[in-house]
Amino acid sequence: MALLQDLASRLAIPGLPDWTGLLALLILLLVGLAYLLMPFSVFGLKGRLDTVEAQLDEIQGELRLISMRLADAPRRSTVSEDWMDLPPVQPEPKRQPSWPEAARRGRAEPRID
Repeated sequence: MALLQDLASRLAIPGLPDWTGLLALLILLLVGLAYLLMPFSVFGLKGRLDTVEAQLDEIQGELRLISMRLADAPRRSTVSEDWMDLPPVQPEPKRQPSWPEAARRGRAEPRID
C-alpha cells in the first residue's frame, strides 16, 4: 500500500489531490489499450479499402480487355518492310579554337571537364 501511495504522490498533478496523477495515468493506459484493440472499421478504413479493391478489380478487367485486343491485332510479318535507310551524315568542317580555348591549352593546371 505504501508503494501505491508513493507512486500516486509522484504522479500527482500540482494543485490537485495525490490520486489525480494515478487516475490520469490509468485513463491514458485505457485509451491506449482501446486504440490497440479497436477494429479498422471504427476508424473508417474498411470502407476505403473496399473502394480501393473495387477500383483495382476494374483496372484488372480493363487490362485483360487491352491484352485480348492486342493478341487479336494483326502482326507485321517482318521488320525489313518498315526499314528505311537514313541519309548519309555530312562531316562538320573543322573550326579553329577560339582565343580562350587556345589560352587554356597552354596552361599546366588541371581542368574540370
